[in-house]
Amino acid sequence: MLGIIGAMDEEVEKVKEQMQEITVMSKASMDFYNGTLGGHPVVVVRSGIGKVNAAICAQILVDEYHVDSIINTGIAGSLNPSIDIGDIVLSTDTLEHDMDAVAFGYPVGQIPRMDTLSFEADEKLRSIAKSVCEKVNPEIKVFEGRIVSGDQFVSDKDKKRWLVENFAGYCTEMEGAAIAHAAYLNKVPFLIIRAISDKADDSASVDYPTFESRAIEHSVRLILGLCNQL
Repeated sequence: MLGIIGAMDEEVEKVKEQMQEITVMSKASMDFYNGTLGGHPVVVVRSGIGKVNAAICAQILVDEYHVDSIINTGIAGSLNPSIDIGDIVLSTDTLEHDMDAVAFGYPVGQIPRMDTLSFEADEKLRSIAKSVCEKVNPEIKVFEGRIVSGDQFVSDKDKKRWLVENFAGYCTEMEGAAIAHAAYLNKVPFLIIRAISDKADDSASVDYPTFESRAIEHSVRLILGLCNQL
């Protein structure tokens, strides 16, 4: 059973349209669509925006559906000049950029009393996703790198520079690391998939609404193709 999380309705609606044999369970103000996608058993859910919503959603997938793996799909702001709007980033690892316990001797981003700075994604899922993405989205590039998450929409060039300097992140968003965190604690393989909707700088508030639909389209193609390969 594969759990598929999107933060917003727009990110999961087109995926749900392709599902079959659907049953729906509501919990924690979220609707969990259980069925098949490309012949593969899946649960698709909109988590809501932000790290708390995302983590709660991931835990429900583990507790209620005993998912074998979790994929989080969505959009993000690019932190790398080589990554253009519309391109896809697959997580090598993720971390929470707004976690700061430096006063206690931890590097910025590390959660106190945890044995890791970042949460590593599943290499097999990432390898399959890369191969699929190159086939179904030939007009864009696919990158593999670190995704950083925080409870803020990054639209400031100074903040963007700080994220790059401290974490060498490829893109930034608001849910992935929380889902990765929950998956890590439950020992469930995961992959964070992000389509780039903006450059996470002073132009982000303009770029985001313009390119959101195009970025989501690329993500949906990848998710559907991925399910056909699992």
